Amino acid sequence: MLGIFSDISKSFGNSSSTDSGMDVDAFMSAAESKQVVDQVQQNADAYVKPVSLQTESDIKIVEQELMKKNIVLLNITPYARNPTRLKDAIAQLKTVIVNLNGDIARIDDDKILITPTNVKIVKKIK
Repeated sequence: MLGIFSDISKSFGNSSSTDSGMDVDAFMSAAESKQVVDQVQQNADAYVKPVSLQTESDIKIVEQELMKKNIVLLNITPYARNPTRLKDAIAQLKTVIVNLNGDIARIDDDKILITPTNVKIVKKIK
């Protein structure tokens, strides 16, 4: 099956990593080591923005991003050490989300996905 994709790729003038001798893993590691800050290159209707919840002012940043109709991937690791503080922050965010008709879902122990107006999260597939 991989041969089919290789043949298709060659027909478009592309060669696979093994044909060109390029080590994809080494390339990705080198690209990540540069730690280039992502910049918005093109206009889009919405963006997925990573935000780290470190202080209460970050809640305001999340609210501003939601008002711009962006989706927020919230890292709650800094607040996870203090469950009471985390619970209060989530309560504040839920109030904002309800008022905007957005949605919120926990992805894992450290990440929460928050969506803006009229963007809903499918939380469970049967």
